[in-house]
Amino acid sequence: MTAIFEIEGMSCGHCVMAVKKALSNLKVNVNEVVIGKAVVDFDVKDIKENEIKVAIEDAGYVVKEMKLS
Repeated sequence: MTAIFEIEGMSCGHCVMAVKKALSNLKVNVNEVVIGKAVVDFDVKDIKENEIKVAIEDAGYVVKEMKLS
């Protein structure tokens, strides 16, 4: 499954790296992280989308919206 997270509070390359680092600790495949957005692939048997959201928020950012595809 692919999830697109719209993220508030990201403003620079450091923010992008912080989100990438937070996601790297999870069982996800990070497709893209840019200012304001992260796109990840994951298997719902391994991790739930809410766990991904929590990891981003624990890194200091706010997930405005999440779209699954």
